[in-house]
Amino acid sequence: MIRTVLVVEDNLVNWKVFERILTRRGGLLAKHTEDVETVMQMATNKQADLILMDVSLTNSYYDGKAVDGIEITQMLKANPETAQLPVILVTANANTGDRENFLARSGADDYIPKPIVDHKAFVEQIKSRLPLDD
Repeated sequence: MIRTVLVVEDNLVNWKVFERILTRRGGLLAKHTEDVETVMQMATNKQADLILMDVSLTNSYYDGKAVDGIEITQMLKANPETAQLPVILVTANANTGDRENFLARSGADDYIPKPIVDHKAFVEQIKSRLPLDD
């Protein structure tokens, strides 16, 4: 069974890099959206096994207001239907203390700084968070 990683990312260059690493290196299916409604639907309908969530999204709106990856993750984790779905934050804002701060605020399961340098470690980190087969 091929696992699906939903990449929530507003930079198409980053998305293409993630897609290439996830499919070629990881043997995973990668999907992309920055539409919050789509994220919620895919999560609720179990169409993703894991979400890679960019922290700073510039084009994402929910109920008419701009939201970032932290807020989307909070919504996913607050909903009993989607709370178990692993979410890994991805951000270029990798300053000291950011990891703990972002994880604490969002409820996300993990954190990966950009740019992705070690592709093998990136794939291993993602695979380690995938739920085991039922």
